Amino acid sequence: MSTPDFNLLVTLDVLLTEGSVARAAKRLRLSPSAMSRALARLRETTGDPLLVRAGRGLVATPRALELRERIGPLVQEAEAMLRPVQPPDLSQLMRTFTLRTREGFVDSFGAALIARVARQAPGVRLRFIGKPDKDSTALREGSVDLETGVVGDSASPELRTQGLFRDHFIGVVRKGHPLSRGEISAERFAACGHVAVSRRGLDKGPVDEALARLDLQRQIVTSVAGFSTALALARVTDLVATIPAHYTESLRTGMHSFVLPFSLPAFTVAMLWHPRMDADPVHRWLRGCMREVCGQSPSEREGT
Repeated sequence: MSTPDFNLLVTLDVLLTEGSVARAAKRLRLSPSAMSRALARLRETTGDPLLVRAGRGLVATPRALELRERIGPLVQEAEAMLRPVQPPDLSQLMRTFTLRTREGFVDSFGAALIARVARQAPGVRLRFIGKPDKDSTALREGSVDLETGVVGDSASPELRTQGLFRDHFIGVVRKGHPLSRGEISAERFAACGHVAVSRRGLDKGPVDEALARLDLQRQIVTSVAGFSTALALARVTDLVATIPAHYTESLRTGMHSFVLPFSLPAFTVAMLWHPRMDADPVHRWLRGCMREVCGQSPSEREGT
């Protein structure tokens, strides 16, 4: 069975509206002969003459009258689907977005992001879920709309990424901790008890590798999965937490932060999404909200 030419629907709609081959040709910017050939194809396709001569004009057959009632709305709907998407009315929007983030993101940025979204789109809901690994299957399947994370060589090439902010590691201890006084050497740092952060429960990380190059080894007393948990422990113990500066800025209030006595590379925290969401205007708006909030200082976020 041959595939029907759907372009004929537009031609038929104009023919039935105008009731004249000449006027239909002018409206569609076709020659009269091309319009006559199109009418011949329509007659062959539908098995009906559609328009027949009556005196000096053309009149529609019963089949054409039946089609005219149905084809107009059909063509209008098709044209609407093929037009560029119009900017959404955010004030009337009802939609839920699922964001997959590491522990600590909601603590640092969640309140400001929720407030930022609510100002323009009170009907939009944000659902935050944890990110126990870097598997991006949920983004591909559509169960997650947006994800945050450190972009490295392991990022899937099929995903879109955009940086939110650059960050670097610092040391954090409670007020009054011995490291809050005097110069901090790598030796003093390593001699303290530490809370390590590892999502996968690893015993070693970049801090340990940097210390090993100095022939030093830190004493890891405990390990946790997230930065906010590490800070909670460091706040009430003598443990040292090594955490990202910007990512945890609002969580370190009342604590002592210091520059690490060795070098660790900076990194970029980015948002990730699937390419099918690129052109969605509401998703673009949400990404804009993320960029704005993550680029603010803690005081600016608190004022939102």
